[in-house]
Amino acid sequence: MEPPLIAVLNGPNLNLLGTREPEKYGSATLDDVEALCAEAAEELGLAIDFRQTNLEGELISWVQECRGRAAGIIINPAGYSHTSVALMDALLAVDLPVVEVHITNIHRREAFRHLSYVSRAAVGVICGLGVGGYALGLRAIAGIIGQDETA
Repeated sequence: MEPPLIAVLNGPNLNLLGTREPEKYGSATLDDVEALCAEAAEELGLAIDFRQTNLEGELISWVQECRGRAAGIIINPAGYSHTSVALMDALLAVDLPVVEVHITNIHRREAFRHLSYVSRAAVGVICGLGVGGYALGLRAIAGIIGQDETA
């Protein structure tokens, strides 16, 4: 039997991890995050589809493709968290468990970052714990879908 598929979707500018404001986002690259997610997924008996885009429409299309294909979604919507009602609507429409992840604590940053439309579609939000938040998100999804009894 194939392991449950979890989409790990990343929004704009996350391709710059490791070089963009390392004092905020750390030195890990997006490739490092993908490797961390792959390792966590293997331990949890999950498969992942790890993607990044700078385009809002592409991110929305990826979310829509998850219906009937994925068991859940981990999403770091980055700047689209605070601006994209369309992304929120797509996440609500697919009717899958969603965990929102942010590398930084968005509530300790500029006021406009405190509101996340994506949070309205998420079963949980992990923020401020660095790239390790992705592994925590995978563990949470595993528990939600019944893949990990220890979550």
